[in-house]
Parts: sequence; C-alpha cells; structure tokens
Amino acid sequence: MQKVLYFKSYLSSFLLFSLALSLWAQQATSTSVAPKALYKRSDAPIDQRVHDLLSRMTVEEKARQLDLYSGAESLINKRIDKTHAAASAVFLPEKAAQLWGDMGVGGIHDLYPTPQQSNAIQKWVIGHNRLGIPAIFIEEGLHGFNDGTVFPAPINLAATWDPALAQKTGAAIAAEARATGVDMILAPVLDLARDPRWGRIEEDFGEDPYLSGEMGLAYVRGAQGESLTSDHSVVAEPKHFAAHGSPEGGSNTSPVHIGERELRSIMLKSFEPAIREGHAMGVMAAYHEIDGIPVTADPFLLKKILRQEWGFRGFVLSDLGAIQRLYNAHYVAATPKDAVCLAIKSGVDMQFYDFPHEVFQKALVDCVHEGTLSMAALDRAAGAVLRVKFALGLFDHPWIDPSLNASVHRSPQHLAISLQSARESMTLLKNEGHLLPLSTSVKNIAIIGPNANVARYGDYENESNGEHIGLLQGIQELVPKASITFDKGSDIASAVAKAKMADVVILGLGEQQGISGEGFDRTNLDLPDNQEALLEAVAATEKPVVLVLENGRPLTIGWAKKHLPAILEAWYPGEFGGRAIAETLFGLNNPAGRLTITFPRSTGQIPMFYNSDPSRRYKYVDDDGKPLFPFGYGLSYTTFQYDHLSVKAPENKKDDVIVTVDVTNTGNREGDEVAQLYLRHDVSSVETPSRSLKGFSRIHLKPHEIKTVVFHVPQEQLAIWNTDGKWVIEPGSFTIWVGGSSEATLTAHFVLKPY
Repeated sequence: MQKVLYFKSYLSSFLLFSLALSLWAQQATSTSVAPKALYKRSDAPIDQRVHDLLSRMTVEEKARQLDLYSGAESLINKRIDKTHAAASAVFLPEKAAQLWGDMGVGGIHDLYPTPQQSNAIQKWVIGHNRLGIPAIFIEEGLHGFNDGTVFPAPINLAATWDPALAQKTGAAIAAEARATGVDMILAPVLDLARDPRWGRIEEDFGEDPYLSGEMGLAYVRGAQGESLTSDHSVVAEPKHFAAHGSPEGGSNTSPVHIGERELRSIMLKSFEPAIREGHAMGVMAAYHEIDGIPVTADPFLLKKILRQEWGFRGFVLSDLGAIQRLYNAHYVAATPKDAVCLAIKSGVDMQFYDFPHEVFQKALVDCVHEGTLSMAALDRAAGAVLRVKFALGLFDHPWIDPSLNASVHRSPQHLAISLQSARESMTLLKNEGHLLPLSTSVKNIAIIGPNANVARYGDYENESNGEHIGLLQGIQELVPKASITFDKGSDIASAVAKAKMADVVILGLGEQQGISGEGFDRTNLDLPDNQEALLEAVAATEKPVVLVLENGRPLTIGWAKKHLPAILEAWYPGEFGGRAIAETLFGLNNPAGRLTITFPRSTGQIPMFYNSDPSRRYKYVDDDGKPLFPFGYGLSYTTFQYDHLSVKAPENKKDDVIVTVDVTNTGNREGDEVAQLYLRHDVSSVETPSRSLKGFSRIHLKPHEIKTVVFHVPQEQLAIWNTDGKWVIEPGSFTIWVGGSSEATLTAHFVLKPY
C-alpha cells in the first residue's frame, strides 16, 4: 500500500514537474519568437517602418525629430572652435542628458566628429530614448570634408565640363565624411549664377540650367552611391532651393523677381535631375522670397513641385535662420510660433538654428493641440526625417567602423581626383603670340601679386588644410633651375623693379576669402585693392606678362584683355592648384577648362548671360553690349575644327534628336576639347532663349585625330511651359549650333513634325 501511495505521489510530482517544464518551454519559445516591432525589422519596407514608428510616437517626440542641434558647443569637453570638436575631445553624457533628456534628437551639426566620438554619441542617443531612434549627423561638404582632401571649388569643377569627374568628387567627399560617422552633407549648390556680384558664385556650377543639372546629378550620384546604407555614401542635399542665385542687386538673401515660366523653364532645371534621377534625399530651402512668397512658406515649391511632381522622398532642411526670417525679415508671421508652424505646414521638415529649441518644439506641440497645425503635417515632416534615417541604415547599423577612417581620409585616390579636377579646370582666356606655354629653360621669372604665394581655396574651406600648394611653390618645384623672385605687390615700385629684371612676369591676382564667398557681395567686379594699378604698372615694363587669376566670380578685366598677351583663369583650384597652374603655364597640362559663366565688360551690363531672351538688347551709348568672354569659352595649346554637322529629326514621340559632328585636332599637340551643342526653337508660343545648351562632350584628341561626336537630345528637352501653364512640345523648325563655345557658328536645322 505504501509503495502504491509512493508511486502515486511520485507520479503526481512528475506530472506537475512536466507541466511546469512545458509551461516554461512554451514561455521561452514564445519569448524567443515574439515578433519585433515592425519599425525594428530590417526586412520590412521603409514606408511601413516609418508608419509603424510614427504610430508609437508622441507629439513631443515627433517635434524633437525636426530639430537640429549644434554639437561642438554642447556635447564634448574640448573643441577647436564653435563648429569643430578637437580630435582628443570626449563625449560628455551628462551634457547630452541635460540637452535631450529621454526624447532623442533629430540631427547634430557643427561637430565634425572622429568616428569614436560619433559612435559614443550615437550609442547614448539610441540607448536614452524609449524607441531607440538614432541621430543623423550633418555637416558641410561643398568641396571637401573637414580636414580631409581639399578639392577645387565647385566653379572649378563646373569648368571641367566633366560629369564623371563630378561623380568621383562627390563619392570621395562622401567616403571621407561617412568614415567619421557623418551621414549627410550640405551640397551641391545648384543655384544658377545669374548675377556675378553675388558672393556665392564660386559655390555653384555656373549660369546654365542644363550644365548645372548634369553636374549636380553626377555629384549627387557620387555622394549617395548605389545605396545609402554603405559605409562610403551620404545623403546629398542640393541647395538653395530655389532660384537663390539671382537675388535683387546681387545681394545675398535678397528678393528674386521671376514668374512661374522662368522659374520652371530655367531656375528649377538645375535642380530637377538631382531629385528626379539622382533621388537626392535632402533639399535645403532658401532664405529669399519669390514674387513676395518666402521659400520656407511656399507649399507650391516645397509640396506641389518638389514632392508631388518630382517625387522627392527625403527631408527639407531650412537654410540657417530661414524660418526665423518669416518673422523678422519677411514679416509674414506675427510671432516665432506662427513662423515655425507656417514653415512646417508649407513643407519644411527641419529647422536649422532658427529658434531656441524649446521655442521651436513647443510651437509645434501647441499648434497641433490648438488645431492650427494638423497631425498629418507633423507626421509628414517627422516621417521624412525618419525615412532618411531608415534609408541610411541607422536603425540597423548605427555605428561606423573606427578603422575605416584611416584608409579613406586623404587617400591617394582622393588626392589624385583633386589634382585631376584642378588640371581639367584650367581655363585659358588669352594667348597672344603663343606666349604660353613657357619654356622650362626660362632663366629669370618674377612672380608678383597677392595671390602668388598662397593657395586660394574659396569659401567653406580652411586655407590651412591640405598641401596648400600655391602658384609660387608650384613653379619652384617645376622649374627648380630658374631664378625666381617673388613680390606680394603691396609696394608697386618694388614689384616693378623686380619685373624689370625678369625674362617673364607672372602676375597672381584675383580675390580671396572676405571678398568672395557667402555674404561677400560686391558692387563692382574690378580687381580689388591696388591690383589694377599693380597690373598696369607691371605691364608698362614691356616684359612678357602672364596674368593668372584665382577668384570666385567673373571680373571686369577689360584693360588686361586688351594689353596683356596671356590670361589664365584658375578660379579656386584646391590644395594642388599651384601645381596645376604651373603645369599649365609650362605646357605639361594642355588647358581645356571652359567658362560656365559669362564675363561682362562692366558691372553696368549685369545681368548678362548667354541664354537671354532674344528681345534683350545689349546695346548702350557707352558699350557695344558684347561680353568680355562668352559662356563656354576657353582656349587650348592646339586648335580644333568642326565639320560634317548633321541632324536626324525624331520620327515618333519616343525618338531623340540625334546630332553628329566631326571634331578634328588641327594642331600639333594632343589635348581636350569640349564640344557644345546649342538649340533654339525658331518660332514658339512663348519667348524662349536665343540659344540654350542641350548637350556637351569633353573629348581627348591626338594631333590631327578626328572623332565623331554624337549627341542625343531627348524630346523632353524641347518642351516649353506654355500660356496654359503646361509642358508641351510644339512642332516646328529648330536651329542647332555646335562648336567650342556659346558663340558657335556651325549651324544645322531640323523640323519637328506634329504626331
């Protein structure tokens, strides 16, 4: 009996144990296979992840995602200046806790971190907000990132007319930025340079919408790569959307006076390819107003065109202080709160130091609770920021490999791209009597001028970075046996005395930071300071004089063009600029840069651009109205001839216009030529430019070599914005010009028939 009872007790205990084990196993299994929140699943579509995450967020958390914070001033213990962390700086979690609490952060700017610093900050951010939302690190990257490779200024890059090089440049800058944990760069500038008094001419790709569009597209493709989740790609942010490069009087942030036809036909064409084809995931909304409507309060631009028509999927960041200007400059908002909510409602997604963080975020929360800002508008903005973070892979792989930076920072490949860009951008404007190239056996050289012994980089770059090889050093390295004297040119008499002792004089003139760049607009385009007097005094010695210009905008150098035998436009050619200049002056590099902006004869001719409407009369009682140097212009040490131009008209709606031309190198040196195609609709329902660039090709030719260049012009490029406010392709006759500048004379015609 006891055995039976013992057995029953044992059996009962066993069953209870088995049941407990089963329950534990079920619980363990349930826990191990419990589905993650959808937004945490890397295999889920991004839009579904965004929607799921938004559904879990409070209004306050959404508002926080729309704010950009300064890093160097707020998060670390040591900094170089207000915008740069010291390399030895340590992240201070207590400062982050005071600043952000447990609400996370939208973006971090003005830090330029090391990978260790960005990783430490990112780890803290993710671990200290309840939903684990990462931060996005945003910095400048116009023509170089932080203390990395210094590339030539964008105006140089444009002068190469080489989109493949623009793509390589964008990719190199992106790789150096991402290796530090930076996810987004504020570039490229795609404004059209229609008024050279504007200080930011150096930042963009020139006056033409087609060329700017092609170069901008290439840069964006290089920067964003095949996938934003890679360790060498970043979000590109075309700016300043839109038409910022044509301000009233050439004064930065001033009003822009254009209508919708010009906006769509000209100003937006430089941005459109980067968004439609390049899928840029950032856009910067500009300061100014167009026809009285500030850009940051313009849903027509930011919602209808950018998002609905072009399919933009990224987020719009205001230019620094642009939302605040709604309140204190444009006066379309009565209070900071009104300005904040108006901007978000209109299509802006993130502020850029506009208002104090508590003012900005409280405004959004209050407006939502009051019903003056819809939850849908707030979700659109927060969703846009989150979508970019998901696209970058920050939710799945938030940290950067610290060892990566050493392999990409100023890598030999990136330095080679910088030098190539400098070489390709060299633009020869005059070469009377074939003074150039100079012989390497020249004995006595005088190098004179304020830009002769310095590497001019242009704005958004520290001139102490990189190799900073200036004109003087470049020539010293190339012709070490020559006797070279240098004079800065401050004392003109001293400079003239040195010029008289030389066999050839090289004048290094132009502009510098503080005269050209953001906020440095000019009322005239003459050589600054005493440079014109210096130039004329040196020329009076009757020595052979070569003028080398390093500047950020066209200059009115009419006297120099008339009296000097040789002029080389070098713009701001980066850290190897002096080497590229020297190689060009002495014939190791055959110049093939071409102007992307017209040089006027005088400030009074402004605005002056090649693709003006035919009704514009460049005729004055004191001027013939002709440019000093036209768009697309540039000389070579060889010569080129264009022949056998032919045009094949489309036979149906899908066909391109096909243009072929033979280009011959008729000289004895090999070199590059930039073949350019211009087009005009002879009669149309609205006035169109006298001629418009529709194709270009940079080609290399050996002496006496002939190449056939084929241009494909999609019919979409023939479309006009008509009086009904629609894009239409109108049948009729068209004129084609092909040649080496906008003044090309080789002509052909075709007729587009109605389909």
